[in-house]
Amino acid sequence: MEIQNRNDAKNDEGFTLIEMMVVLFIIMLLSSAVYFTVAGNQDRAVEIKANSDIQRLSQALEMYRLDMLDYPPEDFGLEALRELPNGIEGGDRYNKEGYVKNLPTDPWGRPYVYRYPGENGSYDILSYGSDGQPGGEEMATDITSWEE
Repeated sequence: MEIQNRNDAKNDEGFTLIEMMVVLFIIMLLSSAVYFTVAGNQDRAVEIKANSDIQRLSQALEMYRLDMLDYPPEDFGLEALRELPNGIEGGDRYNKEGYVKNLPTDPWGRPYVYRYPGENGSYDILSYGSDGQPGGEEMATDITSWEE
């Protein structure tokens, strides 16, 4: 009887090669499903970040306009939201803390483009997308402060 018990215990040790391959296949299948789910949402996340930045900059521009009675000149750019540029009239009305703590960059690390007067509104704020050039499709599409 003892011999039979030892053989039974010996057969229960470890996994077979087939069992290991099945487990590895399941792990690879699950990890590829997670990868494609996350990779598909990256485009949307980039667009949401850029739109959020543009909305925040637009709100800061409106606060600047209320205090200074006009939007910052294009040559001073969005930097005027961070600190008072030299040579602007009405500096005593400027918010001493500025209108933004720091200027965000677009999702590709480039500064947002500011145009005043704007071609599509009082002012335009935009990112040229992943390629940094006007126009484009998919990830290279311009993200703007106006509806196209």
